[in-house]
Amino acid sequence: MEKHFSKERTLIVIKPDGIQRGLVGEIIGRYEKIGLKMIAMKMLVPTPEHIEEHYTLDPEWRRVTGEKTIASYKAKGEKPPTENPLEVTEKLLKNLKKYISSGPVLAMVWQGAHSVQLGRKLAGGTEPLTSDVGTIRGDYVLDSYAMSDTDNRSIRNLIHASGSIDEAEMEIKHWFEKAELIKHTIFQEKILYDVNLDGILE
Repeated sequence: MEKHFSKERTLIVIKPDGIQRGLVGEIIGRYEKIGLKMIAMKMLVPTPEHIEEHYTLDPEWRRVTGEKTIASYKAKGEKPPTENPLEVTEKLLKNLKKYISSGPVLAMVWQGAHSVQLGRKLAGGTEPLTSDVGTIRGDYVLDSYAMSDTDNRSIRNLIHASGSIDEAEMEIKHWFEKAELIKHTIFQEKILYDVNLDGILE
């Protein structure tokens, strides 16, 4: 039998800029209010090696991300720095390692129905400037690809959110030991998942 939707998990990491700007409570609140359940959390300063391993858990990440980045430049009528996807991601990864290892981060595992999709939806697009109002990045950051390219740095967008269920499972194992994932029940799960709602008046 397949796992119920309510058992889906995702990794959310509040990056150093989110910590330094005092947005931890705001970000956690977004995920709590939609009905997800936190089952693990820890603060740490990740090493550059840990960050590189995180982004390359998927062996296709370098190529796919490079191709997407090149296509994004062209869609805006701009010339990409190179036509080689691997050269693009080499620079991107170098900047990501510097950015995310620059200070403490808060790594969290959230569980609940559609947690991966909702994690991304609440986070907003990778570029804060073009993220929708109402998303974390759209509401709390003014950064853009143009500015980060000009400054030769990674875009500062507050959080990482897993992109797929498979990716989430790989990332959770990379950041957490199995024993650190806490199995527990919260009362709101009755209203979210109880099919007959027969537990309310008992």
